[in-house]
Amino acid sequence: MTAFARFSRRALIVALAAAALTAWAPGRAQAEAQLLIEAATGKVLHAENATYPWYPASVTKLMTAYTTLRAIKEKRITFDTLITMSRNAVAQQPTKMGFKLGTTLTIDNALKMLMVKSANDVAVAIAEGVGGSIEGFADLMNGNARRLGMSQSNFVNPNGLPAENHVTSARDLGILARALIQEFPEADSYWHIHSIRYGNRVMKNYNNLIDRYPGADGMKTGFICASGYNVVASATRNGRRLIAIVLGAYSGAVRAQKAAQLLERGFGSGGLTWLTPSLGTVDAMAPIDAQPPNLREEMCGGHRRKPPSEDNQEEEVEAAGTPAEGSEGGNGQDAASQAFMLSNLKTAAGKFVLGPPVDTTPPVVVFTGPADRPDKIAQTASGPGKKKKKVAAKPAADAKSSGDAKPAAAKPAKDAKTAKPAKPKVSSAAQ
Repeated sequence: MTAFARFSRRALIVALAAAALTAWAPGRAQAEAQLLIEAATGKVLHAENATYPWYPASVTKLMTAYTTLRAIKEKRITFDTLITMSRNAVAQQPTKMGFKLGTTLTIDNALKMLMVKSANDVAVAIAEGVGGSIEGFADLMNGNARRLGMSQSNFVNPNGLPAENHVTSARDLGILARALIQEFPEADSYWHIHSIRYGNRVMKNYNNLIDRYPGADGMKTGFICASGYNVVASATRNGRRLIAIVLGAYSGAVRAQKAAQLLERGFGSGGLTWLTPSLGTVDAMAPIDAQPPNLREEMCGGHRRKPPSEDNQEEEVEAAGTPAEGSEGGNGQDAASQAFMLSNLKTAAGKFVLGPPVDTTPPVVVFTGPADRPDKIAQTASGPGKKKKKVAAKPAADAKSSGDAKPAAAKPAKDAKTAKPAKPKVSSAAQ
């Protein structure tokens, strides 16, 4: 090889490296992380910036759920343990259930509200009930992260509201998602509840893949301005479960599209993953020491035609206002999400990946108060900025069913020690 050829080759390598660094520069539209793994083996099927630190936003609540389930497994609490809405919990920013001070609810109901409504007030109530305080619960979260090998994660709160040192990575979230699936199979129904009903309010899951992508069965979305739109999604086909993680997407619709495309890519291999070049396992991925990108200007800057939001499933409604940090509420639409409207998502081959929204199961009933007395607890719901509205007391029902109303007598006190969450009914398309 001539000196000129060696110089040209070296120059090309330097140019490619510089281009890669430029593409990754925090705040740029290209700043995004993706990861696709097998749930059973942890085998990495696709990875892109998966070991860069990232602000997790509300996907933090997966660790909140994990830490709570560990406390149940260690018999420190039960699914029927009551937690109380403190002043600190009530003061949390939206998204929230809006319960009044002193309201009590079971851990079971709290987990359902946490995973479906992404309730920041309920997350704090869980933290205080399980860990004694937000700081005490964060210590439990970080202890679990270290035990699982989540070496890039540090948690300072249970809900993912903005905090400088509150970070994770796609790699670490993959490790956490696998741990939830493998360690707590009895709790699997929490990850794919389509909707919950509290009194006369029905709240749908922010995860757009539930009941829209064949086989979708989890897990959690999140959004703050600094992180962009995040999702940890899982799906199962023919007994094979995959986990797709997308961090930093430009909108909720784009996030859903990219997660669906990752899952299609994995299932499209027909199980012949041995033909795929080996990328190792998720726990063996080498972490990168860097600062997480801050996408605030890109996600929430004035250049966007419409403010970002989480709550609008179709992303076709005019914006009502910019949501607060950590809010998954409000309506919004922007030029990018228009191109990715969920009813029109297709693969490159033209095949529909996500179908229109389908309510395949009734909402799962949730309630305040003890588990054995839902019929005697008057429910009071008050959203942020709204007057408190009393709702008629719920008829006696199996509170942990998928919404089928069945008369039920009060349970003996001993049931509180053995209660387990019943799996909500899921259509065959979502198995």
